[in-house]
Amino acid sequence: MSIIIGGTIAIDNVSTPTAEAANLLGGSAAYASLAASYFTKPAHLLGIVGHDYPEQHLEMLASHGVCLTGVERSESESFTWTGEYHENMNDRTTHDVGLNVLESWQVQVPSEIADSRIVVPANMSPDNQIQMLDQCTAEEKFVVADTMDLWIDIASERLHEVLQRIDLLVINESEARDFTGTSNLVLAGELLLKKGPRYVVIKLGEFGAILFGPDGAIFKFHAWPLREIVDPTGAGDTFLGAMAGYLANLEGVDFSFEQIRDAILRGSILASFTCEDFSTRRLETVTEEEIQLRLNGLKEMSHWA
Repeated sequence: MSIIIGGTIAIDNVSTPTAEAANLLGGSAAYASLAASYFTKPAHLLGIVGHDYPEQHLEMLASHGVCLTGVERSESESFTWTGEYHENMNDRTTHDVGLNVLESWQVQVPSEIADSRIVVPANMSPDNQIQMLDQCTAEEKFVVADTMDLWIDIASERLHEVLQRIDLLVINESEARDFTGTSNLVLAGELLLKKGPRYVVIKLGEFGAILFGPDGAIFKFHAWPLREIVDPTGAGDTFLGAMAGYLANLEGVDFSFEQIRDAILRGSILASFTCEDFSTRRLETVTEEEIQLRLNGLKEMSHWA
C-alpha cells in the first residue's frame, strides 16, 4: 500500500554538552520517510529544498527506498535549524531558524502519488497540511498527522480544521496539555478525540506514549531504555514515520486498535535508534534483526503474570 509523507526537509546544526555537528539531514518529513521505508517501499516524500541542500542527504534517502518525486527544488536557500541540547537532553535552545524556502511554499502533490492510501502530513503549518490533504485523491485513506506548540499558539483555528480530517493525531505531552487546557493526560487524550481523530497518541519522550481509541480504549507503554542519548532530534518524527510505514504494509485502511498499538511499538523502537547518533546516522544502518531484537526485549520488559 502506498504512503505519502509531507513536511519539512531541513539542514540541521546541532550541539550537545559533549559534541556538535553541522549540515545534517533534518526536517520532519525527512526523518519520517526514512523510518517508514523500513516497513514499506517506496515511501513517497513531499517537501521542498533549496539550491544549497546537500545532495548526499537526498541520495541516502533514495538508497533506502524513499521516492523523491514529490521533492520540489527551489533557487532559494533551504530551511535550516540550529539548536543546542542541555545537560538532561530533554531541554534545548533554538539559536536560529531560517525559514527560507518555507516562507512562501505552496504544497504541490504530484498526480502520480496523489492516490496514496496512507497520508502523513508531518510537522508543518496547518495551512500546508490542508493543502496536502486537499490534493490527496484516494477515496479510502488513513491520515496520520503531527503538530507542534507553535501551531497551537498561532494557528489554532486551522489546526482544528486539520483535526476534523485525520484518523490519527500524534502530539507530545506538553502540547496535549496546552491544547486541551488540562494537566491530566487521560482527560487530554479524551478531549483530543472529541476534536475529530479516531485515535490519539500522546508522546511521553523517554517514558513512552499513551494511545487513546474508541470506546475508552487506552494503551500505555514505555520506550526502549537507552544508556546514552547522543542526539534526540527527529525522534518524534521517526516515531511518526515508522508507525505510518508499518500501517502501510497492512491490509485496508480501517485499522483496529490492536493494529495501531503494534504500529506505535515499532515507532518507539525506530525512534530509539535515532537517539543513538546525530541526525539519521544510526537510523541509516539499522537492520531488521536489530529491530526485532528490541521488539522482543520490549515485550519481555512489559510482560507480567
